[in-house]
Amino acid sequence: MNRIGIVILNWNGKNLLEQFLPSVVAHSKREWADIIIADNASSDDSIPFLENNYPDLQIIKLDKNYGFADGYNKSLEQLSHTYFVLLNSDVEVTENWLDPIYHQFEKDPSIAAAQPKIKAFHNKTEFEYAGASGGFLDYLGYPFCRGRILDTIETDRKQYNSATDVFWASGASLFIRSEIYNNVGGLDGDFFAHMEEIDLCWRIKNQGHRIIAEPKSTVYHVGGATLPNHSSRKLFLNFRNNLFMLHKNLPEKKFYTILLQRMIMDGVAALKFLVNGEFSNFSAVFKAHLSYYSMLSKMRQKRKKLVPLVSKINHKEIYKNSIVFDFYLRKRRYFSDITF
Repeated sequence: MNRIGIVILNWNGKNLLEQFLPSVVAHSKREWADIIIADNASSDDSIPFLENNYPDLQIIKLDKNYGFADGYNKSLEQLSHTYFVLLNSDVEVTENWLDPIYHQFEKDPSIAAAQPKIKAFHNKTEFEYAGASGGFLDYLGYPFCRGRILDTIETDRKQYNSATDVFWASGASLFIRSEIYNNVGGLDGDFFAHMEEIDLCWRIKNQGHRIIAEPKSTVYHVGGATLPNHSSRKLFLNFRNNLFMLHKNLPEKKFYTILLQRMIMDGVAALKFLVNGEFSNFSAVFKAHLSYYSMLSKMRQKRKKLVPLVSKINHKEIYKNSIVFDFYLRKRRYFSDITF
């Protein structure tokens, strides 16, 4: 079995496979790398397309659509590679995308996970929303990136070209040691999709491991190919899953105060949607909280299991201020404006 298993999760994505799989095949020809397609019970022609055009690729056929999180869990448990690469089906990779991160893993066992620089496929001079040049959190659990604060996306001027420790690596192109992935329990299937990689990375960080961004590797991501960026469904998942993530991973001493502050912030966001007549978004936030409350018992059980495993609670990659207040009140729109 080769060292790296590049796993692309597919669901009714024949068009994406036609467009993006050629770059993965062309630029991943290494004696230590395999390409695997994990199919979430697609009803389109994805499987015949793969079997006819890429007969040498391994295909894992799942019996139903398990979503992003459990789709990967069900697939990765069938593999025995040293490292996994969770690669979105709407990512175009570049010639040297594998080697820099692979060599980082090989020389430094303290690195548990990593991501490349992720740029926008449709505007290749800009960073891409879902990861940019490495992910961070503020103290309330709002994610942001080196190259993207809230909805402000920076042009890549090579200002974030150094490898650095980050808090989370994007699920669009997530490199991870398989042993670590399995030890921390993989992606949380209750998330279904969105923020599950941040939750995974938080668990990894809480156990004292490192996560890095390595910009010597570059990929281009479409984003929103499976679920549109401005859909109320995506908004629901983001709000709900953020509460799941906080509940599972917050330090004991900060648990209630931060969770309460975050709920107040969510209420402000919901009120803004209502005032602006964005009723579907207001409903999405409301339903996200209802779903969270309905899962409280399960989240408590997960937290109970995770707390004894925590070896590190203070992370320098968590911004001690509010990124939302800094953005709107202090006009700090770029990562370079932020002082950790």
